[in-house]
Formats: sequence, C-alpha cells, structure tokens
Amino acid sequence: MNTDNFEIYLVATPGLESVLCEEALERGFDGARIEEGGVAFEGGWPDVWRANLELRGATRVLARIGAFRAFHLAQLDKRSRKFPWSDFLQRGQAARVEVTSKRSKIYHAGAAAQRIERALTEEAGVEISAEATLRLLVRIDDNLVTVSVDSTGESLHKRGHKEFVGKAPMRETMASLFLRQCGYRGTEPVLDPMCGSGTFVIEAAEIAAGRLPGRTRSFAFEELTGFDPAAWEALRSAGKPTAPDLLFHGSDRDDGAIRGAIANAERAGVTDLCRFTRAPVADLQRPEGPPGLVMINPPYGARIGNKKPLFALHNALGQVLKARFTGWRVGIITSDGGLAKATGLPFLPTGAPVAHGGLKVKLYRTKPL
Repeated sequence: MNTDNFEIYLVATPGLESVLCEEALERGFDGARIEEGGVAFEGGWPDVWRANLELRGATRVLARIGAFRAFHLAQLDKRSRKFPWSDFLQRGQAARVEVTSKRSKIYHAGAAAQRIERALTEEAGVEISAEATLRLLVRIDDNLVTVSVDSTGESLHKRGHKEFVGKAPMRETMASLFLRQCGYRGTEPVLDPMCGSGTFVIEAAEIAAGRLPGRTRSFAFEELTGFDPAAWEALRSAGKPTAPDLLFHGSDRDDGAIRGAIANAERAGVTDLCRFTRAPVADLQRPEGPPGLVMINPPYGARIGNKKPLFALHNALGQVLKARFTGWRVGIITSDGGLAKATGLPFLPTGAPVAHGGLKVKLYRTKPL
C-alpha cells in the first residue's frame, strides 16, 4: 500500500456536511471541503486510518484509489483488467462490488458490476462475495469511472462499546455533530433529561476525556495489501485520555434505559464521568457547578406515535428549563417545529434539515437562558 496522495471522501449524514467539514479541519485534515453528500480532502493511507480513528461525525471513510474513462462495456472490461487492483487487494481476498451510474453511456449498473467483478477475479485473484466485509464502490458519472475502497467496514457510529439501544436511538455520529453545532467542545457539563441509552451523555464525556471514537473497534482497511499493524497501533495508542473535572448527567423515566445507559458508559470507559438517574422531566434539577448544555432528543409524534400528549410534555420541559437552568444553553432535536415552539424557549434560527430514521429533523438551539 503506497502512501501517495489521493482523494479521501468522508460520507456525512445529509444536512450535516458543513459541521463535519468543520470537524475535519479542526482535526488537521487540511484542505477539507464540502462535496455532495460529504467532505473531501487529499491525503495518504495514514490519513485514512486517522480519519477512521479520530473523526466523530463521519459515517464512513472512502479512499478514492483511481479513475478512468469508459464509454461502453467492452472499454470498461479492458480498463478494469488494467487497473492496479493488486496494489490494494490480496489474492484470495473476498470483496464485493457496488456500482452506480448516472449521465453515462454505460447505464446498466448490473452489467458494469459483472465486468469489474470478472476483472477482479481473473486478473487479481479476488473472490467475489456478497457477504464480504470489504466493499469496492464504483461510480460512473459522465462516463468517468471512479473506484473507491470503503476503508471503514461497519458504519462509524458503531463505536464498539454500545450494546443497549433504546427506542428511536440517535446515532453517535449525529449526536457528536449536534453537540458541536451547539458549541460543545468538551469544556462544560452536558445534561440530557430524556437520555435513553445515554448517547449524548456518553459522547460528551468521551470528547471531554479525549477518548478517540474508533479506539476499540476494527476497520476494513486492516485487510488491505500493505497494511502496517505496528504503525496503526502506534497511531491508535497515541491518544492521550484525560480526567476532566466535569460530570455529565442523564435521566430518564424508564428503569431499563437507565440500566442500559450505565452499562454503555461502563463499556466506553467513562463511568466516572457520568451520572444516570431515573426521573421524570418534572423532577429535573440543575446539577451543582458551572452552567453547560442541556441536549435532548425528545419523543416526537412521527417517531413514537400519537403526538397530542407530547405538546404538554414539551411545555413542561420548557417550564422546568426556564425556571431551573439559568445560564445553560439548550439544544433540542425534533421533526416537529410545533413541539419545539411548545417549550416556549427562545430558539435561534434553525439550520438545514437533517435526515434521521426516514424523517427530517432540525436542531433548535438557544443562547444561555
């Protein structure tokens, strides 16, 4: 695996591309720019490894390993056979090929995939398997064939330590970017009064403690030719966890959710930073110490069911926050602007809608109350 520069593409949650770009730049991925559906920058394989290890908001990391023109299937077949697959893939390795095509003379993605799979099998000795963890993504756009390796494997929201998942969960990648949009950088407490499996609380604690999101999981790039386990281990062990003088609070009215959140925090190694308690919204109390951020993914009608009782719940939430959380900022994610309005909180203008579980949600933020 050479270290020459190529384009690295970060897949983003639709609607959060700009926030992911901000994170990539902050983590030192120079030249990161927003592209359709994600963020791109130039780099080498160590940058691919580091992006998977460090970026909290990316869904997956694609390495764009090459491109060529093809105007018909015979040309695609010929040029696929000349592509340097062995620079990346080992003989006998299993892989699967996924092809998309638009605005191109090669319009049949299935036929195109067959030609590429045949080239991989006959020229590089690669085994084609629908169950393979390693994916080759081929995009044919305006007759340009771009080949990418999905370096990630399972989506990056799967940090490797969350087993309990509550109803209508928020993915960790989304949670981290919503926290960032609310100005959270790991230097203040965070509280979630409807914490479910504890995603916001645990994510905030990990950020404050400097724990890298990919530290406990494996990645597809570990299967590629020339992968250097020693260099990867050095990169992974370079993270320096800290012990911040902060606490992160979660509450929920469901006993099972609290037990699951506590177990998730323990697996993530942030038990000492997190406090989870069973409590309804009406009993919510401001923690001792400095003000911080209240971050909530409350139930909304399309997600849970009948939403009529939810207006009273949101109104009660707003009353509690205004009465007891002076100086704290609030962030609420919902698909229903009416429910956000029912809180009576002074929200700032909202940003772009974000795709979440088949819905479009928005983040509603306040200044310090």
